[in-house]
Amino acid sequence: MSFTFLNRLPSPEDIKRDFPLSRALQERKIERDAAIRAVITGADDRFLVIIGPCSADNEDSVCDYVSRLTAVQEKVADKLIIIPRIYTNKPRTTGEGYKGIASQPDPEKAPDMVEGLIAMRKMHIRAIEESGLTCADEMLYPENWGYVEDLLSYVAIGARSVEDQQHRLTVSGFDVASGMKNPTSGDFAVMLNSVYAAQHPHHFVYRGYEVETTGNPLTHVVLRGAVSKHGNSTQNYHYEDLIRLCEMYEKMELLNPAAIVDVNHSNSGKKFKEQIRIVGEVMHNRQASPDIHRMVKGVMIESYIEEGCQKIGDHIYGKSITDPCLGWEDSEKLIYTIADMC
Repeated sequence: MSFTFLNRLPSPEDIKRDFPLSRALQERKIERDAAIRAVITGADDRFLVIIGPCSADNEDSVCDYVSRLTAVQEKVADKLIIIPRIYTNKPRTTGEGYKGIASQPDPEKAPDMVEGLIAMRKMHIRAIEESGLTCADEMLYPENWGYVEDLLSYVAIGARSVEDQQHRLTVSGFDVASGMKNPTSGDFAVMLNSVYAAQHPHHFVYRGYEVETTGNPLTHVVLRGAVSKHGNSTQNYHYEDLIRLCEMYEKMELLNPAAIVDVNHSNSGKKFKEQIRIVGEVMHNRQASPDIHRMVKGVMIESYIEEGCQKIGDHIYGKSITDPCLGWEDSEKLIYTIADMC
C-alpha cells in the first residue's frame, strides 16, 4: 500500500471534552455570532474587519496580537466589528512548506496531527479568554470542522478549495458566516456557484456518517484577486469589478448578497503595504455607489505584530513565517481610518 497509517486521531468529541469552552465564553460567542449575522443580513450597518496573521504559528504571539485588538474594538464598536484571523491551516500551492499549526505545532519539528489538533483548539480558546473576541479560521480540511465548531465566528474557504464538492457541502451545515473566495483563476461564476451550493440543503457522507444539512444563508463571496494565464496578479476590488459582482448576485437570486474584499494575496500582488491603499479604494467605492455600499460588508487584512515575514528558525517575535503582513502600528491606524470612512 502507498499509505502508512501512523495514528488514529481523537474524535472532535474527545478533544472538546478535554479542552472545553466555558459557559461564559459560549455566551460570548453567541453574542458575536448574532452581531456578525446581523451585518451579513443587512440588519446592522456596521463593517467587518477580518484581520490577523497569514498563519497562526505561535500561540503566545498570536494571542498577544489578538488581545491588542480588544482596546481598538472598544473604540470603534459603533462602526466596526473586528474578527481576528487565527488561521491554523495553511494551503500550499505546490504542497511544499509549513502547513499550519494544526498539522505542525512546532514549525521546526516534524508534523504531529494529534498534537496539532490540540494546539489549534487551545490557541482559539486562549484567544477568546484573553481578548473576548471570537475569531476566524480557514477550513482547509472539512473533516476538522468538529474540532472548532463551537469556537469560530467566521470561516473562510480558500481559493484552491472553493471548487471542491466536500467543502461546499460541509459549509451548508454551518451556522456562522462563511466566505467563499474566488478561485485563483478569478472566475466569479465558480465563486457564486459555490455560494449557491452552500446556501442550499444537502445529503452526503461526512466523517463516516450519512448526514443532511439545512443550508447556510450566511455564505457569501470573498474577492482575493486572481492569477492570469501568464502568471501575473490581477485585481478584482475595483469599482467595475464590484458593480459586475452586484449584477451577477442579482441574477443568481442568492440570500443575503454580501462580499468581503481580501486586500492582500493577488489583489496586492502580495505587496503587503499596498493593503493600506486598497482598503482606501474599497471604502471610497462604497461611498460612491449605494449598491456597492450594501454589498461590501467588510475587508480582510493580513497583519501581525512585526511587519513583513521571516524564515522559519529566525525567531522574531510576532513576525509571519509565511506571507508578509502589515505591522501593528500600520494596522491600528488602518482600522481607525476604516471606521472614519464608514
